[in-house]
Amino acid sequence: MSTSMATLASMGDTSTTTRSYERVPLLVAFRDDSAVRDTYGGTGEYVTLEAHLLRPPDPSDTVLVFMHPIGGGSYLPMTMALAKAGHHVIYCNSRYRGTDAALVMEKVVQDLGACVADARGRLGYRKVVLAGWSGGGALSMYYQQQAERPTVTSTPAGDPPDLTALGLEPADAVLLLAAHISRHGTLSEWMDASILDERDPTVRDVELDLYDARNPNQPPYTPEFLERYREAQVARNRRITAWVKAQLGKLKAAGREHDELAFVVHGTMADPRWLDPTVDPNDRRPNWCYQGDPQVVNMSPTGLARFTTLRSWLSQWSYDDARGDALTAARDITVPVLVIGNTADDACTPSHTRRLFEAVGHDDKELHEIAGATHYYAGPDQADKLAQAVGVVTDWLARHGFSEQTIRPGERSST
Repeated sequence: MSTSMATLASMGDTSTTTRSYERVPLLVAFRDDSAVRDTYGGTGEYVTLEAHLLRPPDPSDTVLVFMHPIGGGSYLPMTMALAKAGHHVIYCNSRYRGTDAALVMEKVVQDLGACVADARGRLGYRKVVLAGWSGGGALSMYYQQQAERPTVTSTPAGDPPDLTALGLEPADAVLLLAAHISRHGTLSEWMDASILDERDPTVRDVELDLYDARNPNQPPYTPEFLERYREAQVARNRRITAWVKAQLGKLKAAGREHDELAFVVHGTMADPRWLDPTVDPNDRRPNWCYQGDPQVVNMSPTGLARFTTLRSWLSQWSYDDARGDALTAARDITVPVLVIGNTADDACTPSHTRRLFEAVGHDDKELHEIAGATHYYAGPDQADKLAQAVGVVTDWLARHGFSEQTIRPGERSST
């Protein structure tokens, strides 16, 4: 995969006064000749990815590569703590940095492939470990599956890229850190099952409205109610998918196969877990989620899938059509996998952690849970939890031969 336009510049990391690593801004660029553009600006036929290399003073032939579908993690506590522990880390943003309105998972896989190739080819790292934090977990698994056993020749809408033609380079191992199973699976578990009319979200089934005091079903929820609610969530996802496919069919029939249609999905933070801590129990705060008050987030602009497009819905959010599923991908992956879950996580709950671990189809896998850790490891009370998680990663990497320090990657690269 070409990174011919990639450039390298360096500057000091001013994020901390006691740094033990340098922060090197990176650009990773490659040619993309697809007919449909879904990101603003750029350089025409080129995709340019912004990344940071966190480089400790000691050389290493191994680098941990982070990518999240919508990015923004180069200053996360986890990435910086790993660098301070002596690990070389690349956090690379996808082309959809900061917004998933038009995100296509297959294109994000293409982006991750460009970063992996750049880490080996230009920067000189011999071993690459994918570090899938939160939504980056399912992305990392999808990427590794398609790098080891490529099968996906188009997006669910039938568009490029063809992942089998990209020559994706497999990573040497995968870390799953506070990760969830998939974007479409998570959305389906969070969708407001009470919404009956997508054009008017005030039309609701009161008996399914978690935030309506008139609802006779209140926490702690009965197994019967939870089953009914989960079925209604999936049914709503499928109704939206059916409408999306109908719209794409109309555009194609009209000879406008490259046209798009943007739309709004209301009510996407109504998981019974947030109101009833006995559902998928852990140490999380009741009546809270990683974005705050779930009732507010349910209808706020920051909710999952709030703004989307036809193609993005099929690739990113459709319960039946999206392919970026860590549970499915895990069966095909042959490299070692480490899964770390946090017991106070208010985004990725224990069932996700355990399903990820159980889905890996080989025995070179480990599961660790960090007691009391939250999703972001943010705050003064999380420092010891973060240190424990980094210690688990460090020990696991050492036992798998990823701590050899033989070269200083980047010295041979050109600017």
